[in-house]
Amino acid sequence: MNSLFFYGTLRHVPLLSAVLGRDAGDLDFVTAQLPGHDLCAVAGEVFPMIVPGAQGAPGLLVRGLNDEDVARLRFYEGGYDYDLELVEVLAGDVYEAARVFFPEPGVWQPDGPWSLSDWAVAYGEWSVFGAEEEMSYFGVRSREEVDRMLPMIQARARAKVNATLDNRAVSPGGMTLKDVALVSLERPYAQYFALEEYDLKFRRYDGARSSMVRRAVFVATDAAIVLPYDPVRDRVLLIEQFRPGPFARGDDKPWMLEPIAGRVDGGETPETTAHREAAEEAGLSLKTLHKAGQCYASPGCSSEYFHIFVAIADLPDMCTGVGGISDEAEDIRSFLYSYDALMGMVDSMQIANAPLALAALWLARHRDRLRGAA
Repeated sequence: MNSLFFYGTLRHVPLLSAVLGRDAGDLDFVTAQLPGHDLCAVAGEVFPMIVPGAQGAPGLLVRGLNDEDVARLRFYEGGYDYDLELVEVLAGDVYEAARVFFPEPGVWQPDGPWSLSDWAVAYGEWSVFGAEEEMSYFGVRSREEVDRMLPMIQARARAKVNATLDNRAVSPGGMTLKDVALVSLERPYAQYFALEEYDLKFRRYDGARSSMVRRAVFVATDAAIVLPYDPVRDRVLLIEQFRPGPFARGDDKPWMLEPIAGRVDGGETPETTAHREAAEEAGLSLKTLHKAGQCYASPGCSSEYFHIFVAIADLPDMCTGVGGISDEAEDIRSFLYSYDALMGMVDSMQIANAPLALAALWLARHRDRLRGAA
């Protein structure tokens, strides 16, 4: 059996439990300290490192781990350039031998103090969701494959956290997530997007449980969608880019006219994403964000969720151009439309992008107020 000492994010017991695939109640752990070392933040990262020092690094000593536990931990920590070394830690008044994940020399740079409680508030919940998906690939995919998937794993985890926040949906039948019994989950495909197959039972309106059904879900992320509006000039900025969805459908016009949009990454809020995407795709600096909607794209088959904003922005004639991130093969052109031209396209069904139509209709209801405040 093995004893390991954790000084960083794995001191967060729900995360440790997710990585090990075991209930926290089955673990034997105590608080401890690693003498001769200090705990500090890592420059540019959200997790910490340990360096030689006199304060002693606080942590969690976990005893009785088996070889599979250690293999799972190596798989998880392998994505963050750490490796195991044998040390002695102080648990109460007793020194105990344990192994610790040390960073590879020169990979990280220390950057001041680090707080587990602050990290848990900001990142704890989505880190647990991310670890659950990440560890589902243990023994199935290589660490290198999972490393390449991490940005999307973290974005999908962020979406799960968002699902617990500010849920204004109306459900007159009164049933909730607790009325669904998950029997099994398979993930036959996962790269940029994922496909998940669920065997489940759900509560029927007559009170009985349904028979087991299989449902396939296209698992995407949350997305922030922004319609920039200049209330002084009474016009909007739209972008156009190639879209593979219409192309796959055989649409003769796979270049779509749409609002600025992008996925909500792991460490972001939808509002942060809105500002970032406006800068990346159109070179815009947004002023006030107005929430125009929050909704699923296609709830019968997809987890994709939209956070739709109308954003106040300065839109002079020369603000259009070509933008996007070259590393992501983005080639995005922006265009200006008057409010009347926008609504004309909505009325004539020339707008083939649902969140753009929704944002335009929200703008129609609130335009006078926004112009009056300009």
